[in-house]
Amino acid sequence: MSQTLTKIEREITRLTTDLLGKQRQDGAWEFCFENGTNIDAYLIILLRSLDMEDEELIRQLHDRILAAQQPEGCWRLFRDEEGGNLSATIEAYYALLYSGYIHKSDEAMERARRYIQSKGGLGKATSILTKAILAATGQTRWPLAISSIPLEILLLPASFPISFFDFSGYSRVHLVPMMIMADRRFSVKTERTPDLSGLSSSRTDGNDEQPRGFKEMMDQIEAGMKRLIGVPRHIHEAATRKAEAFMLERIEPDGTLYTYASCTIVMIFSLLALGYNKDHPVIRRAVQGIKAMKYRLGDGRLTIQNSPSTIWDTALLTYALQTSGLPHDHPAIRNAAAYLRGKQQDRSGDWSIHNPDTPPGGWGFSEPNTIIPDVDDSTAVLRVLASFSRTDPVWRESWNRGLNWVLSMQNKDGGWPAFEKDTDNHLLTWLAIDGAKSAAIDPSEADLTGRTLEYLGNFTGLDTRYTFIKNGTEWLINHQEQDGSWYGRWGICYIYGTWAALTGLIAAGTPARHDAVQKGVNWLLSKQNEDGGWGESCTSDRLLRYVPLGESTPSQTAWALDALIAALPYPTAQLNKGVNRLIASLQEDDWKTAYPTGAGLPGSFYFHYHSYRYIWPLLALSHYRRKYGELPK
Repeated sequence: MSQTLTKIEREITRLTTDLLGKQRQDGAWEFCFENGTNIDAYLIILLRSLDMEDEELIRQLHDRILAAQQPEGCWRLFRDEEGGNLSATIEAYYALLYSGYIHKSDEAMERARRYIQSKGGLGKATSILTKAILAATGQTRWPLAISSIPLEILLLPASFPISFFDFSGYSRVHLVPMMIMADRRFSVKTERTPDLSGLSSSRTDGNDEQPRGFKEMMDQIEAGMKRLIGVPRHIHEAATRKAEAFMLERIEPDGTLYTYASCTIVMIFSLLALGYNKDHPVIRRAVQGIKAMKYRLGDGRLTIQNSPSTIWDTALLTYALQTSGLPHDHPAIRNAAAYLRGKQQDRSGDWSIHNPDTPPGGWGFSEPNTIIPDVDDSTAVLRVLASFSRTDPVWRESWNRGLNWVLSMQNKDGGWPAFEKDTDNHLLTWLAIDGAKSAAIDPSEADLTGRTLEYLGNFTGLDTRYTFIKNGTEWLINHQEQDGSWYGRWGICYIYGTWAALTGLIAAGTPARHDAVQKGVNWLLSKQNEDGGWGESCTSDRLLRYVPLGESTPSQTAWALDALIAALPYPTAQLNKGVNRLIASLQEDDWKTAYPTGAGLPGSFYFHYHSYRYIWPLLALSHYRRKYGELPK
């Protein structure tokens, strides 16, 4: 056995043993889905606005936010974010003051204030959630980007050139509560509300310039509204009722809206705008749902997750353990698989609007999730269930239902979306909201398409002889960047997309010698760091071009290695150097191991999955052993 394989064996054993010790009694794994300080800040502002006293929680969130402040006074979304992040700094400053555990005159707040003013004040915030929280609590006026969208858009049928369900599900659940508040010019203040007027550079927002195409979008909405029949006042009342019902119908059993803390928080403010009392049962249950998303980090500090990643983590960790050699009848695998099968969804959600004739059968991201399946989580679970479905009819029924749902979600263009098929009306990307091009629609993406093809090729035996597989591979090949990479929507970023695309193409039967595969391999090799690993900055997500991090991260190194292992017939010196770097990084615990490599919304949401230092390294090392460990010596 080679020295590299010996190291790999040792590391696989260590990772496996560690994971088995972390499994919950019910078969799941629970790792933190960490998303900076924004949700922590929003919850402090919400609790104070509701006059809900939970001093221990507020103090702990205050302490975590304060600890994340940078020497220059700002807060960052990721370590190398040049110049800091104004929206995150405004949120942190506001929440810290509202908590009551720090004063404006304290040195940390003085530094934050100077930073905010140096960047132009509140009006220069780019995050729409920052703007909404400020407006909802009386600090700024409602931005035109929200107030110009009439509630009546909810009444437009799907047959119109623009309807509300052309927006992505993520957009809809945030837009509706904001639109209700903007429509009513709502704001709520308490005796404790800080006065941020000194941070406003002018009376206007300063960020309401309407982009090219915005007028065309609004004209389409207005044209649709003119076709509605009825007295305008009655139409508006009907639209308001529809908006309220839209939210209430999408509240999950844990009380949250769509399982996300972010939209649940704006929903609570919008319910106040509609006349709900602060102690209304719906509001109280929603607050409890958000609080249940808390997670105590390794340093003892507390944070609020935007949506716990338990199903995603459990599916991927179980699959990684199966790939590492744990048999399907191992108690840990059986328990995890049973947990996952029990989370298969049996209710139709918004996904069925564009996919009406398909029975439910997908899986979602988090435990409270009962109506929001997505393609990536579903294929992650289906990988786990594959071995069980071969021998047990009950498991086979579950697997077939999930497979059918995934296949039904393929877009007309051949690719796969995340949540809803054929929601790619590019007119909506002109919405005057930062990040609208990513948030407003849910089109085919290279990472979703590649991951789906990898599952279908490796676990169902389907290849390019089938038209829908051929269409998927053609979509990927046609969407390769000039330099050979692919953009990944839900991970950082070009490394993530290129890994998903290459492993998907090869699993679907595309030869390793194909030009697209060779270009992708060469691009990955050209981005290898001196230390043997790979690392990409979150800045790539914003600039839509590859930006090196300058250091190597475990998950990005594992993605690159996994793609190369799929494409290379023999291990090379570069590949082995990468393996050695990956194994070394797993013994480290520093900023590189905590760097966010999950993407949510460019410039606003980035995620550090605490599970990723286990999942992707274990998979890459196991794939290396499986492919090269049996080669003739």
